[in-house]
Formats: sequence, C-alpha cells, structure tokens
Amino acid sequence: MMNLLRRVLLALSALVLASGAALAQSKVTIAVGGAGCLCYLPTMLAQQLGEYKKNGLDVELINFKGGSQALTAVLGGSADVVSGYFDHCVNLAAKNQPLEAFVVYDRFPGLVLVVAPKQTAITSIKDLAGKKVGVSAPGSSTDFFLKYLLSKNGVDPNSVAVIGIGLEATAVAAMEQGTVDAAVMLDPAITLLQGKNKDLKILSDTRTQKDTVDVFGGEYPGGALYSRSDWITRHEKETQALTNAIVATLKWLASHSPEEVMAKMPDDLVGADKALYLAALKNTMPMYSTAGRMDPKGAEAVLAVFSQSVPEVAKAHIDLSKTYTNRFVDQANSKTGMLNR
Repeated sequence: MMNLLRRVLLALSALVLASGAALAQSKVTIAVGGAGCLCYLPTMLAQQLGEYKKNGLDVELINFKGGSQALTAVLGGSADVVSGYFDHCVNLAAKNQPLEAFVVYDRFPGLVLVVAPKQTAITSIKDLAGKKVGVSAPGSSTDFFLKYLLSKNGVDPNSVAVIGIGLEATAVAAMEQGTVDAAVMLDPAITLLQGKNKDLKILSDTRTQKDTVDVFGGEYPGGALYSRSDWITRHEKETQALTNAIVATLKWLASHSPEEVMAKMPDDLVGADKALYLAALKNTMPMYSTAGRMDPKGAEAVLAVFSQSVPEVAKAHIDLSKTYTNRFVDQANSKTGMLNR
C-alpha cells in the first residue's frame, strides 16, 4: 500500500512540474516577411517540429506581405523579432536604429528577377527603364535587390515604377495578368511560374552559391532572425532559446529529404500543386545554413552592395559588428557539435 501511495505521489509531482514548465513558457511574437516563401521555411518548420516549445517558448508567428512590414511591426513594438533579411539591419544602422541579427538560416538570398510571361520587349535589365516592376513590398529586400541591379546596370532606379505584389499567389497572379512587366520573386512562387511558363526569361538569379557570387561578387546572407538591440539585451534567455530552436531545425533540415520536409509543412503553405512545391523545395535546400552563423565576409558584402545603391549607407560609417552577433549560435552549436556554416 505504501509503495502504491509513493508511486501516485511521484506521478502527481511529475505532473505538477510539467504543468509548471508549460506555464513558465516565455511568449515571443515573430513577424515573418512572407510565411509561404521558402526563404523563411526554417522559421515555420521550427514551429512544426515543436522546437520552440522544446526550448521553453510560446511562439506566435505573424505573417506579413513583405520584410519591410514585418520590420515595421518590430520597430513599432507589436512584435518582438523579425524573420527577415539581414540587409535591413545594415540599412537601419545608417538611420541610427540598432538592429541585430542573432541566427542566420539562409546562406544565399534566393532572389530572382524575372520578366512577366506576356512581356516580350524586355531582354536585359537595361530594358526595365520606364517599366513596372513588382517587389514583395516597397522598402523590402526585394526592393533593395532591384535597386542594386538597376544601379549596377546603369539604370536610374527612379525611372522604374515599383509595385508591391507580395511573395506568394498574389505575385504569381500579378505576373500572369501583366499587372507588372517584371518582378523580383522567390521560391516557391518562381518555380510555380516557371512550371506554367517554360520559356520564362530570368534576368538575375541568386538561388545558388555560383549565381550569388556572380551577382554580388561573394556570398550574401539572406534570411535571419533579428530584433532591436535593446530587446536582445533585455531578453537574452529568449534570444538563446530562439537560436537553439533554429539551429536544431537547420540540423534536422540537413539530415532529411525534401519529401520529408514537405510532409512537415502546413497544407496552406504547400498549396494545391505539391509536385511544383517539391521542385521548388529541391531548388532551395542548398540555400539553408547548417549552423546558423553569420560569415563576416557576407556581412561585408551586404554593406558593400548597400553602399553602392543607398547614399545614406555609404555616408554612415556603419560598424558592422553591431548589426549581428554569433555568440548565441556558438552557444547553441557547442551543444550539438555542428560545423560552422
């Protein structure tokens, strides 16, 4: 009888401890610059794998049309962390708004400048002068990329009408309907559009290491988790937990097939055409980091690109060491023994 009572008491104690741990989970809100974009997949997949909860976090993911809108949410205080492109940290540093990336999940940006299927007069970037070009949202990384390519090819960015078309189905529709003459897109949207239009004209592509080096002259980091520097200082526990979750997700990604990854993703993100989503995912898998570290040379490449296309950045004398940190990633990787990539 005493042994039975002891077992019951131990079971009740374990239940109370587990309930207490659940109640103690920290709430964090992440603003995502386009949840359906494969460039942000690690953020979404971490939720599906339960990695946030494993690390003591109750994470709410809020989807926005583009990275600039996600950034606005964090700057305005309605979200804690951005899942978006690192280049925003560099751009805002020039405006004395300190943002810091603490885990990088994309080794390449994955941005593609493509001509609309019905548009036959555009054969080069120079032909975009006077045309309408779609981006996810004005002020987003897709917009920065467009302005960089225009400047690099001698086209005045002000001569191009920039139109926000989102990153997912709305972007595909805008291209097919001729609402825009060209657009900066990402997967799976670009692969879906290619699937319907076999002769699609691509003007610039950064989905692979070679393509990225051809465009930028070196590797160029894409998606990352970042926040206001003061938020990170006040929430180091949560920042470390988020980093642990993403690093564990990157490790899982590196050891599973595209088919296994797709099976974990929500149906609303995969969409009706699973074959094309899978094709897009296969194109994107090499883009993901395996360890989450920022390569200092990559950060320097971002600064160099912005210095060419954004005068405020060129004049700002930005201290890059304040726009990212690897200390949370190094702590996470010390527990997993992962390679520094």
